[in-house]
Amino acid sequence: MEPTKEWHVSCRDVAGRRRDLSVFINQGDVVLVAPPGETAVLSPLEVGRLRAVLRDAVVSAADQD
Repeated sequence: MEPTKEWHVSCRDVAGRRRDLSVFINQGDVVLVAPPGETAVLSPLEVGRLRAVLRDAVVSAADQD
């Protein structure tokens, strides 16, 4: 069994507290987990990081097929 790949992107919630968005692969799908009960607020740099992480996750998911 291949180890689960998981990525994290730093963000803030609407109250300004540091949080993380988690991205992982589950049976060929990309799963995005936001902070529980919170809204993620991303700076332009964090959005760029999220884009890169999602791209990496899609490539990894495609490799599992």
